[in-house]
Formats: sequence, C-alpha cells, structure tokens
Amino acid sequence: MSLISISNFLLSLVFAATACTFWRAGRYLLQQYYLSSLRFVPGPPSPGFLYGNLSEIFAGDRPAIHHAWSSKYGHVLKYRGMFNMERLLTTDLRAVNYILTHSTEYHKPEKSRVMIAQIVGEGMLWAEDEQHRRQRRIMNPAFGPGQIRDLTGAFVEKAAQLRDAWSTAIGNASQTAKINIFDDLTRTTLDIIGLAGFEYHFDALQEASQTSAELRAAFRTMYSIDPSIAVMRALQLTFPPLYLVPHAGLKRLDEARRVMERVSRQLVMEKKRVIMRNIGKDVILEKSDVLERDILTLLLKANLATDLPEDARLTDEEVIAQIPTLLVAGHETTSIAASWCLYSLAKHPEIQRKLREELLQSPTEEPSMDELNALPYLDAVVRETLRFHSPVPFTLREATNDDFIPLSTPYTDVRGEVHDSIKIDKGTTILVPIAALNTSRELWGDDAAEFKPTRWESPPEIISALPGVWGNMLTFLGGPRACIGYRFSIVELKALIFVLVRVFEFEPAEEITTIANMISLKRPVVANEKENGNQLPLLVKRYSEHA
Repeated sequence: MSLISISNFLLSLVFAATACTFWRAGRYLLQQYYLSSLRFVPGPPSPGFLYGNLSEIFAGDRPAIHHAWSSKYGHVLKYRGMFNMERLLTTDLRAVNYILTHSTEYHKPEKSRVMIAQIVGEGMLWAEDEQHRRQRRIMNPAFGPGQIRDLTGAFVEKAAQLRDAWSTAIGNASQTAKINIFDDLTRTTLDIIGLAGFEYHFDALQEASQTSAELRAAFRTMYSIDPSIAVMRALQLTFPPLYLVPHAGLKRLDEARRVMERVSRQLVMEKKRVIMRNIGKDVILEKSDVLERDILTLLLKANLATDLPEDARLTDEEVIAQIPTLLVAGHETTSIAASWCLYSLAKHPEIQRKLREELLQSPTEEPSMDELNALPYLDAVVRETLRFHSPVPFTLREATNDDFIPLSTPYTDVRGEVHDSIKIDKGTTILVPIAALNTSRELWGDDAAEFKPTRWESPPEIISALPGVWGNMLTFLGGPRACIGYRFSIVELKALIFVLVRVFEFEPAEEITTIANMISLKRPVVANEKENGNQLPLLVKRYSEHA
C-alpha cells in the first residue's frame, strides 16, 4: 500500500471519527434540551457542563443538598449529572416504591455497572434480570435467619478480640486512649466476614496476614476513586477508542480488582479441597453432606452436589465472582455503621448510659442472636443508627424503557401544569435519596435531624409506606434488589455494640464529618483533617461503675 493510500485511509478514519462525534453530540443536545420528558420538571440550575450539579454534591453534604433541593423545588425535581445529563430525583413514596419494585424496568445505570465490574467484578451486585434472580435464589439460604443464628458466635468472638485489643491500648483502668475506631472496626469486620463468610482467618486486626494487608490496600484504592476516573470511564463508553489511552487511576483500579480476584480464587480452591478431603475423594457429594455453616461452603454446595438441578447450581467462576462483593459489602458498611453508632453514643452520654445499663443486665458475655434481639434499647439504638447514619446515602436506577412513574402526590412543572405521574424516557437516570428519606421531617417529624432512639417506642405511622426491606426505612432498600445480607449486618452490628459498650466509655475527640465522592458510602473524616483520609478518633476508657 502506498503512502498516499495510507494517508487517505487515516484521513478517512479521522473524518469518520469526527463525524461520529458531532452526530453523538447533536443527538445528545437535541434529546437533553428539546425532546426530553424531564425538560419542564423543576430543579436547580447547572453550574457547569462537565460535572453538572455533582460539583455541588462533592463540595457539600449529599443528604443536606437533597433536602434543600426538595424544599425549594418539590418532591419531583431534576438535576444535572456528568456532562449535564438530566437526572430525576423524587421523594414521593409511591414513586420510590414503584422504581424499587420494578427491577426489570429500572436497572442500575450502565455506567454504574461498568464501574461495579471494574471494582468488584461481575457478581450479584452487577447482575440484572434473570441472571440476578437466579444468583439471588441460590444465595438466599446462606443469609437466612437460621444461618445468621449459627454465625452469631463468630461475630461475638471477633468483637471480643477488638475489645481485648482496645483494653491493651488503654493500659490501666484509670487511663484514656485516643483510638481511631473506624480503622479498628474496619479490620474487625474484615475478620468477621473472613470467618463467617469463608471460614478463613484474615487476622486483619492483628495485622498478621499478608492477604489482609493486600486486601486493605485494594480497598483503599477503591474508596479513593476521584471524579476524573468516572469521567474517563464515561468517555470510554461513549468513544471506545479511548480505551487505548492509558489512565493511572483506572490502572490502579484494575490492579485492586486483580488482587481481590486472586484472593477469591484462592479461597474457593482451598474450600473445595477441604470439602472433598472431609467427604472423601471417591464419594458422590450430595447437598446434605456439606455440614459447615460458613457462607462460601453453602454456595459451593450448588456446584459440588450432584442431587441439585442445573439451575440451582453456581459454577466455580460464578462463586468466585460473588466473593469480592461479599468482601466489600460484607465488612465496609457494617464498620461504617458501627463507627457512627459509637460516635453518636459519645456525643449523647445519656443514651450511652441507658444502653450500657441494659447490656450489663444480660447474664452472658457471649449472647446468641435471639438474646441480642431480645434487648429492646439495643434494637432501638441500632435502628436509629441505621436511620440517621445510612451507610449508603443513595442509589441510582436507569429506565430500560419509556415509562410513567405513578405519584402519591401530583407535582407542578415549570409551566404551571399539574401531573399525577412522571413521564420517563428510556435511559433516564433516577436517584433514590436513601439518607434524605430516612431523615425527612415530613416522614419522621420535626426531630428527624436528631439522634433519638426513643422514637422507635412509637414510630410515626406514615413510615410504614417506606418500601424498605427492614425497619420501615430505606437503608437496605426494598424490592427484588434489597440488600441480601441485611440480617447478617444487623446482628453483626448488635454484637459489636453489645461487646464494646459493656466494657468501654466513649467521648468525642474531634468533630467528624463525611466527604461526598464517587463511592456512595458515608465514610467518616475529621472535619479539619480531611487530607488525612478516613478516620474517626474517639476517647476510650474502661467503664467502671464506681467511677
């Protein structure tokens, strides 16, 4: 081929790429500003094209901004996301219920799924429709009440190890130690998911395991995602040739995911060897033969047992794909909730004292699940923590088809027209404001912004309309994609608080806040030390009834 021919080919390629870019841009502008069904929905003005209103969210407190927008623009509003793309935000309970219960019509956004795959792989958090339903059906028994009852001992055991570590850090009974409880609780919950989930000792609290060190480094990479990574991934999805352009942040994410995949594969292979060694090499394995109670063993039953139908099995690769999700979701959200719980108790000593009085009346230091659930004030404190400090403050959905979302209360558009439903175009992104609904004054009363466990003695009737899977709140979502591990998380949280509050008193050490970023988790930071990353220091001392 001559140089002229090559030159003409390259020019044609550039021309085609340019034409494609202009065509996509023109289609985008036409849809967003002239054809969109949301174009007359009220909402805040966009401060910029690249991040839209996300720049406001990243600079402030996400639930507070959602409250402010709803107060100004109503219960149905739109805002602008990346590249000024329209997004719907609604606090209407009928609309939220419709979105969450119609999981086939409202998927996780495609860009979000790409990022999920980039971070934790293609497990149940990523799957949709029949693939998700099948995986969830197979995994459900591993998270049932009977299974959690059997795992409670592991929760209490690891909580006791943290108690002993803090006792050592404090020294003698009269001393007070400043402890970064978030870091220690994160290590402890990683140990808990290791033992309860995989019957594996990560030894993260003792920092004695290279595997746990590698995992924690991978987690830090994932939680430090900045907006530029999301921008680059969005551009790559729009213009695939950009996948050829190297990006340091995406490279770090790939490396973190590979660490989790390697650890996941190692856990599965080791567990299979243990099962087959215990049963015998030449024995045909049946469902009843696998007796261990950790979650991984129960999942492996689905692809080792010969008496289960094919649609009740998970392949090795499918099991491996679930483990990064279990590792991340199975320890991070609970450590966040436990940290904010202890922080709230530190700020409200009268609540802390009342809780401790109840816990000390328990005749055992190693309670069962039923004994934990029989403590009413502990239950109220945990409920209030999960309401007031939602570890995941929002979730996103994307319409798979044009649709009309029903409303319990009509809204008025910018032209003054009243609507009893919201017309949605295929591909529209919808934000479900979990934390904002969990702290809404319209739902919870004028004291919604207060940490008040006694509200659970007589909760407002209206919250029964919240479509949550637990506790009349949205913390664990609702519908077919509600959190599968909510029972695990609740009992684990109760076990941690039971063991720690019986022994220690907590006082505030710093003013704590949170930073909005691309990972939608309420991870704590010291207000005047945000550059030092996530931490939550408290002053901790041993409790003495004679003090």
